Amino acid sequence: MHKIMKIEGMTCGHCAQRVESLLNEMENVSASVYLEQDAADIEAGEGVTDETLRAVVENAGFQVTSIE
Repeated sequence: MHKIMKIEGMTCGHCAQRVESLLNEMENVSASVYLEQDAADIEAGEGVTDETLRAVVENAGFQVTSIE
C-alpha cells in the first residue's frame, strides 16, 4: 500500500532522518521523509496499519496530521 503521511514538528534534517529511520525499522515498511513537504512517502506491506505508523512517529515526538 502506498501512503502519504503528513507530519508536523520536523524542524531540521536530523528530525526527518530520525522519522525515516524509525519507519524503515518497521517490518514491511519502506519510507522516504521529505522535510520540505513535512511528509513521508511510505510503501507498507500487509499487516501494517495506519495506527501503527502513527504510533511510531508520534512516540518520537512528532504529530501526524493525516495519512492518505
